Amino acid sequence: MDDTGRELRPLEDPEDDCYSSSSDDTPENGFHQSTRICLEYIREAMLHHRWQEAAEYMACYPQMLEDTSFGYTDISDLVWRLSTEILHHHPNSNMDDYNSIYERMKHSGFKHYLKISLEHSFHLLLHGHIVDAKRQLLTTASWRYGKEQAVQHQKAKLIHAYRSLLDYILWCDKKVSNSDPGKESCDIQEKNNNFRQASVNLKEIVRNPGVWDPFILSYVEMLEFYKDHKEALSVLNDYAYDNNFPPNPNAHVYLYQYLKRHDAPEKKLLKVLKILHVSVPSHELMLEYSSLLLQSGKLKESDIQKAFRIIVEMLDFACWRSNLDVWNSLKAIIQKLKSQKDWRKVVHAEMAGRKDWWPVLHFTSFHASKDSDENPDLMEVKASLINVLCPGETVYIRVLSSDVKQLVINKQFERLKRNWQLKVLFPCTELTWKYFIY
Repeated sequence: MDDTGRELRPLEDPEDDCYSSSSDDTPENGFHQSTRICLEYIREAMLHHRWQEAAEYMACYPQMLEDTSFGYTDISDLVWRLSTEILHHHPNSNMDDYNSIYERMKHSGFKHYLKISLEHSFHLLLHGHIVDAKRQLLTTASWRYGKEQAVQHQKAKLIHAYRSLLDYILWCDKKVSNSDPGKESCDIQEKNNNFRQASVNLKEIVRNPGVWDPFILSYVEMLEFYKDHKEALSVLNDYAYDNNFPPNPNAHVYLYQYLKRHDAPEKKLLKVLKILHVSVPSHELMLEYSSLLLQSGKLKESDIQKAFRIIVEMLDFACWRSNLDVWNSLKAIIQKLKSQKDWRKVVHAEMAGRKDWWPVLHFTSFHASKDSDENPDLMEVKASLINVLCPGETVYIRVLSSDVKQLVINKQFERLKRNWQLKVLFPCTELTWKYFIY
């Protein structure tokens, strides 16, 4: 309701609300006063979640759309958002109600036609009406309104893009459907038609600079299905490396995943991950990046050092602080690093800038207690690395020692308690009892 709250801000100041007149001297007549009060009632009902009451007031309010005697600003947008918000929360709303309000609002003004049509198709898609959603976008794609068509050129691109995405969804349905043998050829033909319709627009869309993640993935999946690997790789390379596109780490992720699926040379995989590491050093694929460096045919000292740096940089981020795989990887890398004569210098050079804040991030008494309770394996790995990474830090080890000592005491207490209970239940001679305890 945050957007609704902003739309329904207090209306005391006519300069700040949707009733602002293009002429400050235009008087407010009785009709305008009534609709203003009606909007206040709608606002009050919505803020208190009285949706039936809000719907009853809302049934009268759209009369404002037909009034041209007053210079209102963007009243159609307000009516559209209020109506859909009320329908979304009303317990008895149905698809016909939504369709009715969307159709009315689309024809109440040309400025929001494309935006409302696109949202209408989203609503249909959300409720499983894929064919109706596509039909809606097909109709919208043919919309023309003089100069306004050029102004809304970007929205028109989105209409074509999402129409292609619906073709892709229909294509997926045909791909996974288990049809009868007699209908198989018909389904294949429909599937191929969906592919052609989707690919024509998607190919054009993804050439325009922008962030097109879902469209790229859809297009590549279809190309991959039809074994057009050359085109799929070309699309992903352009998306990742074309300087006209905005920086997008996902583009490199998609390229890496595609190359990995098709058993690309290790050199190409490393190249993609190297670029991803520069932009997102905390990405989960950095774990694979370090592993690839260590698996290279001729393992160089520089590769081990690079893998060490990559994992340490991952642990700079709190999201990996308790990840056992990352810490195990760091431990394995340090074991390999110790084969080098100057390994201590390498570790010191990497950790020098972290000595003031890494202990606070990983090796406090809180972390020690938490690790010993929740993840003893992690505790063991971190305890084995603390003297290498942060020499002189004793808080983590001291707390662990205390916890271990307390654990021993608790075990001894439980043993004595158990033995006492057994002695009460099964009395025996002092000699046999001593033998039983020890």
